[in-house]
Amino acid sequence: MIGKETKAGRAAKFTFLGLWLVFSLFPLYWITVTSLKASGDIFSFPISYWPERFSLENYQGLFGKADFGTYLVNSLVVATVAGAVATAISTLSAYVLARFEFRSKSALLMAALVTQMIPSFIALGPLYLLMTDLRLVDNRLGLVLVYIAVCIPFCTVMLRGFFENVPDALEEAAMIDGLSRLGALLRVLLPVMRPGIVAAFIFNFVNCWNELFLSVTLMNSDANKTVPTALNGFISSFNIDWGSMSAAAVLTILPTMVLFAFASRHIVQGLTSGAVKG
Repeated sequence: MIGKETKAGRAAKFTFLGLWLVFSLFPLYWITVTSLKASGDIFSFPISYWPERFSLENYQGLFGKADFGTYLVNSLVVATVAGAVATAISTLSAYVLARFEFRSKSALLMAALVTQMIPSFIALGPLYLLMTDLRLVDNRLGLVLVYIAVCIPFCTVMLRGFFENVPDALEEAAMIDGLSRLGALLRVLLPVMRPGIVAAFIFNFVNCWNELFLSVTLMNSDANKTVPTALNGFISSFNIDWGSMSAAAVLTILPTMVLFAFASRHIVQGLTSGAVKG
């Protein structure tokens, strides 16, 4: 009887997971199919779940009319630079918070967590005025600096958990062998921390790649706009260009999918090691 119940439970579990997988993947499938339809077939009735004739006109329009390649390059540069710098700064700050005791440590951790509870659009007004004074509006450097500031607090808290799981004995042994504290950090701790650092970088990269509000506020010219801003541009007051938007969405999703595919092992290992405190 127990075996039958177990088999029934497993069948129900796999059925639920299968339905959830279909439910989760269908939007991605529908966006891809829509991007491959001709403009006249997108609104055909009855609904076609497979293109009657494949067309690349939506993709050709992106690069021929909207110069979507420029937006992709802007997003790639901004997200990569901001993610890498934020991860490097967060690694150092997380090391300090994990290894040293000082009076304002708890206050810093609390401040880092509180910043994650504040919606970003609340700061858009003051931030725009600040960037205007610094002459960094419509400047990719300005957007990179803003993204770095946004990513550092949560990334610091995240990496602090990873550092706390690394035994102090590793660092102490390296220092006994003649390495300085910085040398022990760079040559001993960072290699051990690689899965967590990779996970933190990907988290920062994806956040910067998908961010919309700050990009729309700070980027005005087509030469500096990022992909989310370009996607927002396909929506007008009276019309939505579904074909171009679907093609742009597919191209936007691909880099993150490739990144997760190549780094999935590091992500799982990093998140697992950071979730359990040793």
